[in-house]
Amino acid sequence: MTVTDATSTDPSAVGQARFDELLADGRKVEPRDWMPDEYRKTMIRQIAQHAHSEVIGQQPEGNWITRAPSLKRKSILMAKVQDEAGHGLYLYSAAETLGVSRDELNEMLHSGRQKYSSIFNYPTLSWSDMGAVGWLVDGAAITNQVMLTRTSYGPYARAMIKICKEESFHQRQGFEIMLTMVNGTAEQKAMAQDSLNRWWWPALAMFGPPDADSTHTTQSIAWGIKLETNDQLRQKFVDMTVPQAEYLGLTVPDPDLRWNDETGHYEFGAIDWDDFWAVVKGDGPCNRERIAHKVKAWEDGAWVREAGRAHAE
Repeated sequence: MTVTDATSTDPSAVGQARFDELLADGRKVEPRDWMPDEYRKTMIRQIAQHAHSEVIGQQPEGNWITRAPSLKRKSILMAKVQDEAGHGLYLYSAAETLGVSRDELNEMLHSGRQKYSSIFNYPTLSWSDMGAVGWLVDGAAITNQVMLTRTSYGPYARAMIKICKEESFHQRQGFEIMLTMVNGTAEQKAMAQDSLNRWWWPALAMFGPPDADSTHTTQSIAWGIKLETNDQLRQKFVDMTVPQAEYLGLTVPDPDLRWNDETGHYEFGAIDWDDFWAVVKGDGPCNRERIAHKVKAWEDGAWVREAGRAHAE
């Protein structure tokens, strides 16, 4: 149905027809376009979770800035953490185009009504974790986020173009740390293997629950918010990353991992979804620490926001 075909003068009916037409034509939904309330709520939830994850994600890496093994490594890690802050800024700005303020989004995060990626509730125990986080966590993120450069909501899609370029660099930088570690001493290679052992399964869980158990995937696909499902993205990540682990001379911690000639994909073992949901619900190793740090930073920075508002007035 086109806008002119709408038989009702109800503005919502005309708006729905226009919205459906945009999606059918592969065009972007823009802030001033009519959109269903559930589409708006879904976009706010997804963009906000993404923004919160970028900001919270600075913590496990910022933890290693003062302990990086060289000035070069320190400067690279500082630049990466700054990138993550910038990503949060782009994404909060995109969310604001949907009629929600940054203050509201942060209040919902602090009160537990919004979430961030569960991956950031695991501790970074060694320098090689900076390599594993870049290689695996940012690698999983870029696998998921490339499709978001073509998502149906315009401001989100445009923000993702720059974010994906930087995340791609972060992934390569993490792989370079791992490559350096495996070519170092036996102890350094063992550290790299230990990091892979601890981060592999949480990285696979980053894509979300299996499609059959996913609450939002079907509708998000229909609206063009997501272009691939959780399981499709997870498979793509495994197929990409296993050969990289082999190149590094590291062993993926999955005894069920094997190549299937018929499907052209790797088969892999079962993810511990009980652990995933426990972390999502707040029982991960660092949940309380992460949110407490975030709330303190927000409260400590209140005077800056107040000064900015006073200056604007």
